[in-house]
Amino acid sequence: MARIVVDVMPKPEILDPQGKAILGAFPRLGFNQFSEVRQGKRFELTVDGEVTEDTLAAAREAAETLLSNPVIEDVVNVAVVEDGQ
Repeated sequence: MARIVVDVMPKPEILDPQGKAILGAFPRLGFNQFSEVRQGKRFELTVDGEVTEDTLAAAREAAETLLSNPVIEDVVNVAVVEDGQ
């Protein structure tokens, strides 16, 4: 079995209250190196068998039409991952 990972992030102009909350918690936990946090979504699609170009194209279409809201989110990655990643 193979896996395709889809990463979705809010568009840059969209406010990210969850990212701001995480950023606010960082200093309390000793993480002072970071100046911004954006929280997104990750989807893992399992494929029985080999991932073909058609399968990858279907994953991209699903990402654009179902897994993301194109008004406020961008699909930033659709990629095949190896086991252990």
